[in-house]
Amino acid sequence: MGLAPRSPNKAGRRFPAGGKRGRGAKGSGRPRPGRQRPSCSPPDGCSEPALDAHSHLSSEALGYFRRALSALKEAPETGEERELMVHNVLKEVEAQALALATNRTGSEIMQELLGFSPLKPLCRVWAALRSSLRSVACHRCGVHVLQSALLQLPRLLGSPAEEEEEDLEEEENGKDGPLETLEELVLGLASEVCDDFRFYCGDIHASFVVRTLLQVLGGTLLESERTRHRGSQSPDAQRAPARECKPTDFEVPETFLNCLRDLSSCFLKDLAVFITDKISSFCLQVALQVLHRKLPQFCAHVCSAVISYLSSRNPSADGSPLLLFLRDQTSSRLLEQVLLVLEPLRLQSLFEDHFQGQLQALAAHPIANFPLQRLLDAVTTPELLSPVFEELSPALEAVLAQGHPGVVIALVGACRRVGAHQAQVLQLLLEAFHCAEPSSRQVACVPLFATLMAYEVYYGLLEEERAVPAEHQVDVATARALGDVTVLGSLLLQHLLHFSSPGIILQSLGALTGPQLLSLAQSPAGSHVLNAVLSSPTVTRKQRRRVLKTLKGQYVALACSRHGSRVLDAIWSGAALGARKEIATELGERNQELMRDPFGHHVARNVALTTFLKRREAWEQQQGALAKRRRALNSILED
Repeated sequence: MGLAPRSPNKAGRRFPAGGKRGRGAKGSGRPRPGRQRPSCSPPDGCSEPALDAHSHLSSEALGYFRRALSALKEAPETGEERELMVHNVLKEVEAQALALATNRTGSEIMQELLGFSPLKPLCRVWAALRSSLRSVACHRCGVHVLQSALLQLPRLLGSPAEEEEEDLEEEENGKDGPLETLEELVLGLASEVCDDFRFYCGDIHASFVVRTLLQVLGGTLLESERTRHRGSQSPDAQRAPARECKPTDFEVPETFLNCLRDLSSCFLKDLAVFITDKISSFCLQVALQVLHRKLPQFCAHVCSAVISYLSSRNPSADGSPLLLFLRDQTSSRLLEQVLLVLEPLRLQSLFEDHFQGQLQALAAHPIANFPLQRLLDAVTTPELLSPVFEELSPALEAVLAQGHPGVVIALVGACRRVGAHQAQVLQLLLEAFHCAEPSSRQVACVPLFATLMAYEVYYGLLEEERAVPAEHQVDVATARALGDVTVLGSLLLQHLLHFSSPGIILQSLGALTGPQLLSLAQSPAGSHVLNAVLSSPTVTRKQRRRVLKTLKGQYVALACSRHGSRVLDAIWSGAALGARKEIATELGERNQELMRDPFGHHVARNVALTTFLKRREAWEQQQGALAKRRRALNSILED
């Protein structure tokens, strides 16, 4: 199973560093981040709901809230004075809630103030906004206040209500009636959203509330949603890959999960809208992630409904109807999420029914290559990996040349995860980067993989030198500075270092000169390659020492680098006492330089360099005790 014969026009190929997932990369077909999409108009053709006439916020009131927030930040974290201050400020927030929420500066202040709020004041502020909920949710500033209020639930849900003065409680109950609980307020919001589900999901601002509400009802906060809710004005802004999401779970009452099921059922009533509308689709994507964690059976039901709907549309003679949607900007994003949450058996069936025989065409497409990457990310069984690998492997070089290295990285990651086809994919990579033959070129594979450049391009060979592959010139390789390490190149090397036999990669790393390895360690992307050397369970201690010995003489430069200092910290953590002495000795020769450097200063403290220089015996005893504790902990973890 090899690649096509080498042709002259392929010999000096620089692989485009494409594959940026959804961030508007050239030729990717994805919209650029930050581009606002037109908001879906509310029913009857009206625009954003009009706000109350009394929602103006005076400059004096704004100044008061700004000073109050500053005072709260400076006040002690506990104490009666602080509690009184919080109570008084939030009473003023309640009185001017709508004006604050719909003012740009006031909205930002209000979001921070809600972070200080105890349970009852938050409920009062929420209740004050309830009569204008639709207006606030559709307002470019107000939406973030509602999100912030919802995001207080992990902190406050289930917490005991504050004890308050009886006269204050009676006064409030007599004025406004009994205060609703936080649970009742959330369920009330869900009920209102459910009543006009298509509108809230389709509005460019209100859709953020729906997405946050789905997470809160499920007791799961997705990292990608949590980090972008504030200040993001378009649904695709700051889009994070699904692989990077790190959900945070918290306990919710059973009523929330029942409500989540009911709210998610609304998607099934208008699947066509939620599959094809750019704004609404994001709500369904978030729902799938939450349901996958909390209601997996219902998640499978929704996925089946989506696949069935797409499979029945636009039948074509050249393949499954689903393939058309894989090439569409909006529906392909939804299908990416479907692929990530499908169960293994259903994923196998989906591949056989719709993907098999089409992988190379999908890999070459500027949009469809992204769902293909998610399919590869979801592969967990040899039964699925084998046909996928057999179909994709002959086209690795072509896929790289088309600027879609993400597909190749995902395939290598699947081989690592499943533990199959590892030797084959490594050989194909060597051939694709033109360093398989002559065999002397294999020692150059790390710089080529890291920079995503073919051998001839990386070393700048002339046209006449490219016709017949020449032996690797060690003197030329050592004289050349390391090229710029790409993020995807770093990911590729990290996967390969976790293969069961990473020998070729380690030999290539060992062939780098001290300055080249230093450049790799100081690179934001390249530093992760050395971290993989230190953490991979398939790299032996002897192999690790052979690679890292090249850094001898470079420790001070490492310590004074933002990323290199972290690599040095990782090396120090796993080093034996003898190696620690060598590192400390080299650092101690330039102690003053380290102490003046912001990164070197922290390394010197971590190494206890002052103790090493002044009280060597005490330092050795301290390091020996630390080593014993580390060995004891490792033995416990291994057991």
